[in-house]
Amino acid sequence: MTKSLKIVLIGFFLFGCNTIKPTEKQKKYKSNTLAIEKIADHVYQHISYMDTKSFGKVSCNGMIVFNQQEAVIFDTPADNQTSLELINWVQNTLHCKIKAIVPTHFHEDCLGGLEEFQKHNIPSYANNLTITLAKAHHFSIPQNGFDKHMELKVGNEKVIIAYLGEGHTKDNVIGYFPKENVMFGGCLIKEIGASKGNLNDANTNVWSATVLKLKEKYPHTKIVIPGHGQQGGTALLDYTQNLFKQ
Repeated sequence: MTKSLKIVLIGFFLFGCNTIKPTEKQKKYKSNTLAIEKIADHVYQHISYMDTKSFGKVSCNGMIVFNQQEAVIFDTPADNQTSLELINWVQNTLHCKIKAIVPTHFHEDCLGGLEEFQKHNIPSYANNLTITLAKAHHFSIPQNGFDKHMELKVGNEKVIIAYLGEGHTKDNVIGYFPKENVMFGGCLIKEIGASKGNLNDANTNVWSATVLKLKEKYPHTKIVIPGHGQQGGTALLDYTQNLFKQ
C-alpha cells in the first residue's frame, strides 16, 4: 500500500459521517425558525414553529436519524421555507444524503413543507390513510404508501415506521430506531403535563389502547420524542396512556 493511499484511508475513517466526533456546529443548530439538537449518537430532534388559531404559536417536533452518510427525517416543518433550512442543514452540516421524509399523519405540522422535499427529489413515505386524508384536504401528497409496518435503511441500520391504531388521528404512525431505542411518537404521544390538545380528528376512545400496544411492541424504548414539547423517557408513554384512559 502506498503512503498516499494510507493517508486517504485514514482520512476516510476519521472523517466519515458515521465515525466523526460531532463538532459543536453539528451537535446543535438554532435560528428564529428552526432548532436542531442531538439527542443520541445517530439521532437529532428538529423543532420548528406553527401559528395556530386555537393554541397560538406552537413548537413542532420531528426526528432525524442518520448513519453512514444517509439520513431519514420524520415530519416536515410546517412550511416550505423552514423545510429548506432543515434540508440544507442535513446536507451541508451532517453531510448526509436524505433518503426519505416520513410525515407521521396528515396535519400541517407533519407535511406542511412536503413540497420542498419533493422539489429536492427526496422520496416520501406515509401510511396509506395519510395519503388518502392528504388528498381529501388538498394538502401535499406523500408518494409512497404502506399499511401497518415499513422499514427503511440508513447505512446498514434499519429505521421502523409503524401503525398501531388510531389516537390523535386515524392515520398516526410512529418512527423507531432500534439501534439506539429512540422513538418518535409524533402527535400520538404527549409531553409530560400536556393537555389533550387538538381533538378535531382524534379517536379518544381507543387512544390509550393504541399507546399500550406501542409499549408492548417496543419494550426497549429509552428516548421518546412527542409531536410537541419536551422529549423524555417512557414516562411520556405512560402519561399519554393515562391521559386518555377511559
